[in-house]
Amino acid sequence: MKARYIIVFLTILITISSCYESKDNAQYVDPFIGTGAHGHTYPGAQVPFGMVQLSPDTRNDESWDGCGGYHYSDSSIIGFSHTHLSGTGVSDYGDVLLMPITGKVNLNSGTSKNPDTGYRSRFSHDSERAEPGYYSVYLDDYKVKVELTSGNRLGYHKYTFDEAGQVKLLLDLIHRDPVIESEIRIVDNIRIEGKRRSKYWAGDQQLFFAMEISKPFDSVKIFENKKEIVAKKQAEGTQLQTIAFINVLEGEPIEIKVALSNVSIEGARKNLETEAKGIDFEKARIFAKERWSKSLGKIEVEGGSIEEKRNFYTALYHTLLTPNVSQDVDGLYRGMDGKVHKAEGFTNYTVFSLWDTFRALHPLLTIIEPERSGDFAQCLVQKSKEFGEYPMWELASNDTRCMIGYHAVSLIADAYAKGITNFNLEDAYIEMERTAMLDKRGLKAYRTLGYVPSNKSSQAVSKTLEYAYNDWCIAQVAKALNKKDRYNYYMNRASNYRNIYDLGVGFMRGKTDNHTWVKDFDPTAVGYNYTEGNSYQYSLFVPHDIPGVTELLEGKKELENWLDNLFTTEMKHELGDDTDVSGLIGQYAHGNEPSHHMAYLYNYSGAAWKTQQMVRKIMSTQYHDTPDGLCGNEDCGQMSAWYVLSAMGFYSDCPGKAVYSIGSPIFSNVKIHLDNGKTFTLAANNNSEANKYIQSAMLNGKPLNKSSLLHADIINGSSLVLEMGSAPNKEWAVNIDLKKEYNAAPIAYLTESSDVFIERFLVDIKSDNPDVKIYYTLDGSEPNKEGNQFLKPFEIDKSVDLSFRTYKEACEPGIVVKRNLTKQKALAYTLSAVKSGLRYSYFEGIYRSVYDYELDIPAKTGIVAIPTLDICDRMEWIGIDFKGLIDIPKSGEYTFYMSSNDGCKLSIDGEELFESDGRKSVSFGQQASLQLEKGLHQIRMGFYQCSDNIDLVVEWEGPGVERQKIPKRVFKHIDY
Repeated sequence: MKARYIIVFLTILITISSCYESKDNAQYVDPFIGTGAHGHTYPGAQVPFGMVQLSPDTRNDESWDGCGGYHYSDSSIIGFSHTHLSGTGVSDYGDVLLMPITGKVNLNSGTSKNPDTGYRSRFSHDSERAEPGYYSVYLDDYKVKVELTSGNRLGYHKYTFDEAGQVKLLLDLIHRDPVIESEIRIVDNIRIEGKRRSKYWAGDQQLFFAMEISKPFDSVKIFENKKEIVAKKQAEGTQLQTIAFINVLEGEPIEIKVALSNVSIEGARKNLETEAKGIDFEKARIFAKERWSKSLGKIEVEGGSIEEKRNFYTALYHTLLTPNVSQDVDGLYRGMDGKVHKAEGFTNYTVFSLWDTFRALHPLLTIIEPERSGDFAQCLVQKSKEFGEYPMWELASNDTRCMIGYHAVSLIADAYAKGITNFNLEDAYIEMERTAMLDKRGLKAYRTLGYVPSNKSSQAVSKTLEYAYNDWCIAQVAKALNKKDRYNYYMNRASNYRNIYDLGVGFMRGKTDNHTWVKDFDPTAVGYNYTEGNSYQYSLFVPHDIPGVTELLEGKKELENWLDNLFTTEMKHELGDDTDVSGLIGQYAHGNEPSHHMAYLYNYSGAAWKTQQMVRKIMSTQYHDTPDGLCGNEDCGQMSAWYVLSAMGFYSDCPGKAVYSIGSPIFSNVKIHLDNGKTFTLAANNNSEANKYIQSAMLNGKPLNKSSLLHADIINGSSLVLEMGSAPNKEWAVNIDLKKEYNAAPIAYLTESSDVFIERFLVDIKSDNPDVKIYYTLDGSEPNKEGNQFLKPFEIDKSVDLSFRTYKEACEPGIVVKRNLTKQKALAYTLSAVKSGLRYSYFEGIYRSVYDYELDIPAKTGIVAIPTLDICDRMEWIGIDFKGLIDIPKSGEYTFYMSSNDGCKLSIDGEELFESDGRKSVSFGQQASLQLEKGLHQIRMGFYQCSDNIDLVVEWEGPGVERQKIPKRVFKHIDY
């Protein structure tokens, strides 16, 4: 009977194998693409969206090109760890490293220049093999073949040794990121368990593991800080390693299963027992291959070159790596509040590189992974409930606070717009409101002024543009929930991009809080007003309102001309080797995300043929089937998702709208096999490298004369037929209806930036549009057209709650601006209680913003004469809170300046003057002015530092005071 089962099983394997050989799109996948240059990908084994990314590590330094753990230019391997990030620009992961060793063991990992100084081994790319779900390499120094495959929560190792004798299996918990705490338990002679808690990009990552070896080890040793812990089977510490000693025969394989959990050792053990039961390495490899065959088989393409198929299916492979499952088989997971939760009705995931992936990765996944996309949405809702806001860049239940915006709202709005409903939309909206109404990251000023001021927050132009788009996404959800007032409110905010467009130069430009443009404007300069880019790369980031931005540019032809200049204006400024501004075509930078939608904007100008021309150029020049084939960081699937969509012939230029912009497919036939059982087909007749221009289009047998495709057309299994030619058809898709969704009255503003005054305050409300009418109240109530119209400036001599809004014919009412105008007086204290210096609280921890340390217990407190970094016991991962009094020598207007690396904030009498909630260079200076009465006033300053080039400078100027560092004589505190 057993023999019969074996025969049946082998028959199934042969059938599956032959099926793969004839149909499997995995044959075109090359996991080495992106492992060279600055792609930062890894070649190891993983199943789609799996928890485990089992891959070789060639670097454990902090080099930029070591972010993925592996770089193709390296010639030695440190070992094989179980977690990796796909194409990020910051390092992390590389947890639970294993290395098979023969001969003498050196517990140091060694260096790439001199592998013999450690346990790493030389290897040759000739011996490497990588395919979806499988990786193998021969370690030259140890004469062992290493094979890796993966399950959902497990990594599978297979080591085959050339020579008989004693071999060593090294488990290194020191490898890679700094360890907070770790533990190793020797359960018996085949099982080892433990945990590793580390800090780096993820400030507090907890990982647990359970490992099972196929052959009992003869002995085992545990080391702490390279010293053996004698006669112990359990150890805790921060520098733990262990070696299992096993005798093997010549050619004998050793198999190891490693299960992970972010909950507990017991969770890892349960994952091992559940998922690995009855599964050996070969079965696991087959299952991984089968999963990849199914996922990669959702899209079939015909035509194109072999290189283009490799690029396409490798790109599709990269889009299916993240986000990663982050819960145990019983549904338990560790939340962003540090507590253990159970996922009810959804699967929890981690690694949300949202600033990158909202653009193309998640729109692609709404097509080929709709149910999973709903899980992503619900998962983010839960994270916001646990964390207090939507994370910006979630990693291992931490928010790295990397990048800008609140793009979780884009993912959610896009999913719902495309008919994905397996998540709680009402809860999602509540968390959207909570996030958008925070006073962090320039949002308070953004709500008041209608833009983020450049003198008060770094990356101000980029923040304004991305917040406006995010607010449009929230408005769409509010509309779906019949929240008309909130729809109007957020659509007003979505118009804020208009407030930083300088008609005189034709670009989005930095503006200070007194409504003046930042001087010395150069649209090609990469500077502090922009996030990894310049004004060329950001000015057209208004995906939600192309009609509105076209109106600012004064017409479709001007939009076309602007885009022409984008793609032809050369970069004047020298860029470093590690810059994110890469993949340049003129000022267009395909190596970074802000440019990704721009080639498709020609469609809105009536020059669709230029979109077709440019997307083909980008695909042919920026993607290659070589290790250095990516022009920039892969960024968790975004770089590849752009290619997948564009190669199929369309792109999501505004996530949140259930519509795609048509480009130029590189394949003659595309089939998308949908989860609903239907198939969308696209045929590009007469297609070739030269024949890249659409001559005509038919959708379901009817002429299509527009350059857009509905999501419903795809999901309903439509047929799109394109006739291609070598010359552009400049008459196809020229009639563009640029109808605005919402037309809000332009925002008004108070000419005085500060809300504080001494004796009298001149209320002067202005608008840059002469056609608006302004109405106001002084009691905080909402103004309307039946109330007070602002006709001329007037004075007040007491505190008031000013509210005002604009009205304009044929427009919706403008947003209500609220300003609490406060008459100020100096504080009165008993003279004997006032002492010199400021109180400080010094914190040590993983801080990403000037707010992160506020609830922590300080490492120490004391008094300092001036704000200083001399009190720091280390130069990274710190926070300092300075507070006390400042003695103003003479009544009048004072201007305060702060420069720091990384972030800082300043408040006077409880009014926050500015904050830089994110990493930046000390070259960016913040400044703000306000009226202060002579005497004592409360002052509070915050500072935090991640790493690199720590600095803090605090200056002022005022009546009779030239700009200078604030002297120690004016800093005071109360002696309790």
